[in-house]
Amino acid sequence: MDKFEKLSGVAAPMPLINVDTDMIIPKQFLKTIKRSGLGVNLFDEMRYDDDGQEIPDFVLNQPAYRDAEILVAGDNFGCGSSREHAPWAIKDFGIRCVIAPSFADIFHNNCFKNGILPIALPQEQVDILMTEAQKGSNARIEVDLEAQTVTTSDGDVIAFEVDPFKKHCLLEGLDDIGLTMEKSAAIDSFEATAGTMRPWV
Repeated sequence: MDKFEKLSGVAAPMPLINVDTDMIIPKQFLKTIKRSGLGVNLFDEMRYDDDGQEIPDFVLNQPAYRDAEILVAGDNFGCGSSREHAPWAIKDFGIRCVIAPSFADIFHNNCFKNGILPIALPQEQVDILMTEAQKGSNARIEVDLEAQTVTTSDGDVIAFEVDPFKKHCLLEGLDDIGLTMEKSAAIDSFEATAGTMRPWV
């Protein structure tokens, strides 16, 4: 998993509440177990019409936001089913940070496991960042995970909270497998001892 330390990028504004995981990546795209290739179908039913053509008004189809790395969204983002394909699609599109007043718990945890930083802020602070994001490519938001700050293009700094363990995992680029591999020496030692003490296993 890629490390997340600092991110400076364009933020896409999506002032919608209760964006569920089926909106993020519709069910017909859940057949794959690959983490790549889903970005093109992120928000598929909002991005494309029935003929597969882009809907110009949708935020990620607008020139200013095609390369957005941050998403500023409404309350209860990522609700609905627990599909891990949702953060896979977000990450594959190129978004590394989602800022919203609140997140569904499972989606929130899945973000950390896939290298995405979900930041929950009070509504009034999200509103400030939403206005900032609406400036398009003229404004870049900086997210500093180590300092736990979000900085607007005007230099306004907003602090955020993050679980220390999840912060450590993102800073070091550790998913569940990476965390296990950190203990590989201890695992090897246990296996060697267990093999001697219980040769029948």
